[in-house]
Amino acid sequence: MPTYQQHYSIPESIGAEIELLHLRPENGFLPDLDELRAMMRPDTRMIATNNPNNPTGALMDRTMLAEIAEIARGSGAWVLCDEVYRGTDQAGNGYTASICDLYERGISTAGMSKAYSLAGLRVGWVAGPKTLLEDIMIHRDYNTISVGRIDEYFAAVALENRAQILDRAHRITRENLAILSDWVEAEPLISWVKPQAGTTALLKYDLPLPSRDFCTQLLEEEGVLFTPGSAMDMEGWLRIGFANSTADLRDGLARVSAFLVRHGAAQSS
Repeated sequence: MPTYQQHYSIPESIGAEIELLHLRPENGFLPDLDELRAMMRPDTRMIATNNPNNPTGALMDRTMLAEIAEIARGSGAWVLCDEVYRGTDQAGNGYTASICDLYERGISTAGMSKAYSLAGLRVGWVAGPKTLLEDIMIHRDYNTISVGRIDEYFAAVALENRAQILDRAHRITRENLAILSDWVEAEPLISWVKPQAGTTALLKYDLPLPSRDFCTQLLEEEGVLFTPGSAMDMEGWLRIGFANSTADLRDGLARVSAFLVRHGAAQSS
């Protein structure tokens, strides 16, 4: 944690016992594997994570994923990895390793919503051991049956043309992250751990405002919307999405700068 809320709220809602491993900026928002080892018990059933991470943009490489698999293997636990941002790495072809390729009990989930920019299709997939997928198919018959055929058709067309779609995603995310990085470097009241993938980042701000008040006032005064860190148990932080149009990003950051100047001056006085 922080992570996508459903990773812990849904298991908890059906009676699972949840333990949270908190990601810390001094570790680059990557998990402390010694801490993970200490959390494991003989009856641990699953390690749930996401990679690339939402909202931090932290990226676990193949070596770290393999170590997590080895930790899980000691308890016979599954590793569920939400890989919906896979394909958006800032370097190379955009792809990091997938847990289902590294561990016999690895489960990878992804979909059309992030790297492919087709969230409205509501189409995704699960990759993992065959016996598990058979059980998932049975469960799916009870809670989904099927999505719209036109949605599946468009998803298939997009996947057949994934090279072009991901090339577009790389152009947008890499150019925009460079713009955001320059902005952070120039803002004395803002710091961060620079994302390695994904479309979101966490910003640390140096103002005596709760994050919800910061976001509310920023929206009212400048028309810019961030997510308060308090929504993710990360008070003092803000989540920004940087995959919108480059012009909007530049305009929005300029407005945030004006907000920071104004409130920073008020703090000084």
